Amino acid sequence: MTTAPFLIELLTEELPPKSLKKLGESFSQKIFDQLGRQDLLPPLASFQSFASPRRLAILIDQVYEKSNDKQVKEKLLPVSIAIDANGNPTPPLLKKLASLGISEPKLDELEQMGEGKNEAFYISLTKPGITLVEGAQEALSASIAQLPIAKTMHYQLNPGTPEEVAVQFVRPVHGLIALFGSEIIPLTIFGLKARNTTLGHRFLSSGAITIPSANEYETTLINQGKVLPSFTGRLEKITQDLISTANGFNVLMPQSLLEEVNSLVEWPAVYACSFEEEFLEVPQECLILTMQTNQKYFALTDANGKLVNQFLIVSNIVTSTPEKIISGNERVVRPRLSDARFFYTQDRKRALFDRVPELAKVVYHNKLGNQLERIQRIEVIAKAIASHISSSQDELVALSSRAALIIKTDLLTDMVGEFPELQGIMGTYYANHDQEHHEVALACSEHYLPRFAGDGLPSTMVGTVLALSDKLETIVGIWGIGLSPTGEKDPFALRRHALGVCRLLVEKNLPLNLITLLDIVKSAFHFEEVQKNADLGTITNFVMDRLRSYLKENNGTTYSSEEVESVLANCAGDLTKLPEKLSAVRAFSQMEMSGDLANANKRISNILKKNDLPLPNKVDVSLLVASAEKELLDQMNAVTPQIDQAMADADFTKSLQLLAQLSTAVTGFFADVMVNDPDLQLRGNRLALLNQLHQQMSRIADLSQLAK
Repeated sequence: MTTAPFLIELLTEELPPKSLKKLGESFSQKIFDQLGRQDLLPPLASFQSFASPRRLAILIDQVYEKSNDKQVKEKLLPVSIAIDANGNPTPPLLKKLASLGISEPKLDELEQMGEGKNEAFYISLTKPGITLVEGAQEALSASIAQLPIAKTMHYQLNPGTPEEVAVQFVRPVHGLIALFGSEIIPLTIFGLKARNTTLGHRFLSSGAITIPSANEYETTLINQGKVLPSFTGRLEKITQDLISTANGFNVLMPQSLLEEVNSLVEWPAVYACSFEEEFLEVPQECLILTMQTNQKYFALTDANGKLVNQFLIVSNIVTSTPEKIISGNERVVRPRLSDARFFYTQDRKRALFDRVPELAKVVYHNKLGNQLERIQRIEVIAKAIASHISSSQDELVALSSRAALIIKTDLLTDMVGEFPELQGIMGTYYANHDQEHHEVALACSEHYLPRFAGDGLPSTMVGTVLALSDKLETIVGIWGIGLSPTGEKDPFALRRHALGVCRLLVEKNLPLNLITLLDIVKSAFHFEEVQKNADLGTITNFVMDRLRSYLKENNGTTYSSEEVESVLANCAGDLTKLPEKLSAVRAFSQMEMSGDLANANKRISNILKKNDLPLPNKVDVSLLVASAEKELLDQMNAVTPQIDQAMADADFTKSLQLLAQLSTAVTGFFADVMVNDPDLQLRGNRLALLNQLHQQMSRIADLSQLAK
């Protein structure tokens, strides 16, 4: 079978920069997959995707000119429909066979398969292979139809002529290349016929460029067209050029900005620019954001992370005299920086606390009131939390109350109105300017933490209190108005908020009970719908599910579901020391006798569940008649003080190691003692002994969860 490299290119007007990467990947992957389904690709075939501002292309290293013929078994009709009562072919069967090119059917050549109602006739046929022309046309059309296009454009080819064609695509298409080796494959799309010519850079090349063969596509575009067609190739060059042009400074290169700039240029060149030092008086987050968002520039910082008055631009023009390009970009950025300075100056003329009443004009949710009502709820929650976790609670309560009132007021400032991404950050700057307590100021930004998995936690206790209050208020409130997450949909990010609550409680080791917290939060709402619909049991389970996922990957250690469930079984909302308990359980499970103890604990648990007798408060030594039960009690009495001390020291590993010393006595007990003795006094006493043992074994984790 003949094989050769295969190339398809769509030449377009400038494609949407934020969509270019996805468009390029989708265009190539769908064509490749479709050709594979048509058996036009050798087993080890691979492809390279190209995407630049004006083109989408795919180069496959090897493609068949025609696929092999295939033997297929095709279902015809059910037997009950295919033949009549006399066993002769029916008209539907004759029609079906005729459509397959069989005019004189022989029933004995058909295969009968299935049973009962599923019995049907099948025929074995040789399906001719598909040509590359047919397969590629189908693949191209399918790829175009399935591209992730957010918004299409409508335009006409050959307007005003008899050949006028109405076209709908992401951007107007001006050319199509389809090459099998050096041979043009006659594909068509959008009224265009395939050829072997394309266009290069808008300004650095001129006229049509001929692509001699599929394999020479990229080198021809680079050498003659001044175009780097590879999306990843351009991205790597831009990244390297930014670093080399930074003159030792650190370049702030968010991936999203890199990819967007990469989607705007075909022949990138990096130039260094500067702005007046006086603008550095403005918080650097504002300057960085305005340069990145409005101008697509790359800011520079020194070794200490402080912004410098220089920035880098990525131009689509390579020139030895870039002075006009540099001065033009410096002139353009200046008004943006001036706007940022103006917003910053104006915002500081009013204190954040003076803006609090205006939050009544900002709707939070039509079923949950305005932002003023919301911060009043957060204040109630924050004061309650603060009173639970601090020995000097009066100060923490007062600071938390103050912070709750101002943490959302930066939403009313001009700077946050222009750049919503700066909410919280600007609150801290303005609170410091207002001479608020430093923890109150930090809470303006820290109450949003953690914003995502792996994000940092608040550095202050006030920030921690407000972060918990804000997230819990959101979870209970949104849940209460019937907008809990469903499937993949979570528009209010309640899963992220729940994970944040778990991290705050666990990693800060806060002496707070989750169930108690949720009850405090619900009581802060005065909306009947929330009080009616915010089921705290369901919400607790929702948060605990996030906790399970979080604990399974903790501090770089992967824990099993059984280990996690063992420490959560008896926690009853108390999440303190969970990582330490998990670590202790892991150490215990690796001990030789852990399996026996886990199985014994499970057995004890089942025995106690089935018992319907009232258990004595303590074991009566005089009723211990078997040596094995005496030995078990003696061992328990000997080790219990040591376990108590280990628990007091939060040395959970040592506690479980001490517990493991009971393994032999427990095994002996079940081997020699009948718990359900006919004598009710003996039975009750033995159950009391087992209950005492069970309580001791369950102080850190439910070891029965580890049983196998």
